[in-house]
Amino acid sequence: MSQVISSTHKTGLSFEVFPPKKEDEFENVFTLLRGFKELNPDFISCTYGAGGSRAGKTIEIASFIQKELQIDAIAHITCVGFRKEDLARNCAALKEAGVNHVLALRGDRPQSMTDEQFNSREFFYASDLVHYLKEHTDLQISGACYPEKHFESPSLEEDLQHLKEKVEAGVTSLVTQMFFDNTYFYRFLDKIRGMGIHVPVHAGIMPITTAKQLGTTVSLSGSSVPKKLADIIATYGEDKDDMRKAGIDYAVNQIRDLKEHGVDGIHIYSMNKLKTTTEICSQI
Repeated sequence: MSQVISSTHKTGLSFEVFPPKKEDEFENVFTLLRGFKELNPDFISCTYGAGGSRAGKTIEIASFIQKELQIDAIAHITCVGFRKEDLARNCAALKEAGVNHVLALRGDRPQSMTDEQFNSREFFYASDLVHYLKEHTDLQISGACYPEKHFESPSLEEDLQHLKEKVEAGVTSLVTQMFFDNTYFYRFLDKIRGMGIHVPVHAGIMPITTAKQLGTTVSLSGSSVPKKLADIIATYGEDKDDMRKAGIDYAVNQIRDLKEHGVDGIHIYSMNKLKTTTEICSQI
């Protein structure tokens, strides 16, 4: 029996956005963000590339969210390609920009990083980054978690133990990797609550609106694909409009079920698609 919070609990709403890679698309982000503001999110997070390749753009976007839109902004910060002095500069730039909240991640290994560089890095895990941030900054720190375990972890139990260490180091809320079967999330939530992890957990939902998107998403996240979603791809994958509608419906049904279980928050991986995100929010 699931031990999640009762359905009377208010479920929060948040979005993830990313800095466009092309410079001529960057200005459009601010128009996009004004549209997201109309959906009344509790916070908006902003990603950046492996090794901080888009760190400056992330700070600019997060500052706009915080200062101009007056919505809580969470700037992603990864440590895999950073040395301590790089992190210190990045944290100082965040504070100067008025951003006080970060999502601490290990991050993906940059393609340009050699084995020697990777094996001699100063931060091996996100928990190392959390310890550093707690010691050297006053930033609020959120962290990532994986309902089906991190794909590099040998077992869910070991992954959960690392998660507990990360929370004890100073993480005050968690955002999950995307998942497509709520059963995994409920099992995960029961496990971590049983371990004494009681920080808020925001359920990460990725709307799958094209067949190609699912293949890319699964290869990057390690999330499993339930039969119901696989059947949707098989049935509608060749029809752009029908696939989009079916993907939105699937995400809406996931979110409705999560809300009925009183989860702390829904974090939509928007992929900078305002129209899709708006359609989902209008139905939940």
